[in-house]
Amino acid sequence: MESISKEQRSKIMRSVKSKNTKIERVISTKLWMKGYRYRRNYSKIIGTPDFAFTKIKLAVFCDSEFWHGKDWNPEKENIKSNQEFWKHKIEKNIFRDKKVNDRLNELGWTVLRFWGKNILKDTDGCVSLIESEIIKLKATVNNKR
Repeated sequence: MESISKEQRSKIMRSVKSKNTKIERVISTKLWMKGYRYRRNYSKIIGTPDFAFTKIKLAVFCDSEFWHGKDWNPEKENIKSNQEFWKHKIEKNIFRDKKVNDRLNELGWTVLRFWGKNILKDTDGCVSLIESEIIKLKATVNNKR
């Protein structure tokens, strides 16, 4: 394993993007090719979902494993430097994600979250889940009219 300086590590972590990431682009391309239209990084609702289908109130988040704490309890033991900072930061992110989900649900939104590795390994499966939720929610909206 390579050893890098604190300055190099800091530069790497600062360069991590939060919008238009690879996992978002993969999902976006597939949804667009299927004819679905959405809002990207929709800031008019809590949490700024990566994709928002506003008419049917569907919010889709593409979460990276590290920043959103996938399998956090065993993973947090693998952090080698600045442990307290990273543990606090990731646990805050996990808590925030739960609050966002709860609040969106209270506002009548359906929330889907996908892990980045799942998106890259099974893009079609993730898109299929989004698509089935869109179909279900459209039927619900149409029945209310």
